[in-house]
Amino acid sequence: MSSFASYFWVNVSLLVWAFCFRPVSAGELWVGAASVDITPDKPVALQGQFALRISKGVDNPLRASAVALETRQNGQVQDQAIFISCDLTSITEQLQQKLRDRLRQEMADFDLRKLVLTATHTHTAPVVNSSWYEIPKQGVMQPSEYLDFLVDRLSQLANQAWKGRKPGGVSWGLGYAVVGHNRRTVYADGSAVMYGPTNRPDFQNFESGEDHDLEMLFFWDKENRPIAVAINVACPSQEVEGLSTINADFWHDVREQLQAKYQGLCVLGWPGAAGDQSPHLMYRKAAEQRMLRLRKLSSTQEIARRIVREVEDVLELTRQDIRSEVPFVHRVEELQLPKRKITPEEAAAAQAEVDALEKKTPPGPADHARRVWHQKVVERYQLQEKEPNLTIELHVIRLGEVAIVTNPFELFLDYGLRMKGRSKAVQTFVIQLTAGSAGYLPTQKAVAGGGYSAVVQSSQVGPEGGQILVDRSVEIINSLW
Repeated sequence: MSSFASYFWVNVSLLVWAFCFRPVSAGELWVGAASVDITPDKPVALQGQFALRISKGVDNPLRASAVALETRQNGQVQDQAIFISCDLTSITEQLQQKLRDRLRQEMADFDLRKLVLTATHTHTAPVVNSSWYEIPKQGVMQPSEYLDFLVDRLSQLANQAWKGRKPGGVSWGLGYAVVGHNRRTVYADGSAVMYGPTNRPDFQNFESGEDHDLEMLFFWDKENRPIAVAINVACPSQEVEGLSTINADFWHDVREQLQAKYQGLCVLGWPGAAGDQSPHLMYRKAAEQRMLRLRKLSSTQEIARRIVREVEDVLELTRQDIRSEVPFVHRVEELQLPKRKITPEEAAAAQAEVDALEKKTPPGPADHARRVWHQKVVERYQLQEKEPNLTIELHVIRLGEVAIVTNPFELFLDYGLRMKGRSKAVQTFVIQLTAGSAGYLPTQKAVAGGGYSAVVQSSQVGPEGGQILVDRSVEIINSLW
């Protein structure tokens, strides 16, 4: 190669490098926050168990909370986001699309790709996907009716947060609270069982670890008063999941306790990577129950006490480091992940389960959902050569020295830890259960152990796709630093 050609290609390479890795400049932060009640006013079918449950009342209200963010430099918009956290089991693609379609008519100055919806995963919230249950037609709000109600409320919420944005600030901090526990029990033969008993003589260990970090983002007005907090906890909110009443689970108690001190504070519950985690106690149950009696608290109040104690401590610490100008970049990408391969044996076993459930007379309360669960495996097997990939919407955000990365799965903890361990950010928030309802994403050791949450019925994507998700998420995060 001639010296001129060498010079030319070196300079082209430098230009490409400079374009791809140009510094992220800080902009003036504008913040809006709002909250809305999303509790249905009629009985509903409740999501989260195989057996159909019709709500018999309301223990506490379901809420959706939003934070709208925008940075500006010399009057020009740099980037945007609206985060909405909902007391729901999941966020369906239909819900996200209906909300974006509604907002397209109302919010011309917002990039709707940058709307991020997430569910706290309470198992005592309305069904939004009717295929799992045979829901009575009389006396019960149908999922389509609740969906319309929900879109109305969430569009009001998004508009209020977006139109209410004003110059403000952000701070971030780290705390610790024991909330989640690994819920997959491993036995001597290598098998794993979700919520398996530990008093068996062949009990060995829990399959993976736990993450007791509390990643926190605080949003402030110009007078340095807190207006919203986002709390990232590696645990779904399903402490009271078996009830037949509407209940926001421990996030209700978190909100109640925080708002007693910080009136009007919007609280966003962000579930971290926690597909194999739960607030349910796996051992030491008698000791924990005794402590609850001594404190005169319910289990959800005790979880909230642990979270709120850390939030209050870290809020006051980070009040010393509020940033009104920050780097802010919001990347949105459609990422294709290979679907988990279904073997002929797995498909045949699923079909046998479908056949047996169809013949069962009378059917049990959980049989319809179980039949759908197995039938979907048969359908996926028939289509897997034509449709080998699952496309997900991936959000990666830099806000100051914090990274936020999303996924639509019940993502096993280890994947979140891989992202955090490799991230260049000071703090990395991994948010699961964004739009898509994509099921569990188990690790290789979980697949080997089997059991609910790791079998093919539970997951559309397997460990190969999980590692691709980790690698791409980290790649984008680190490109922003």
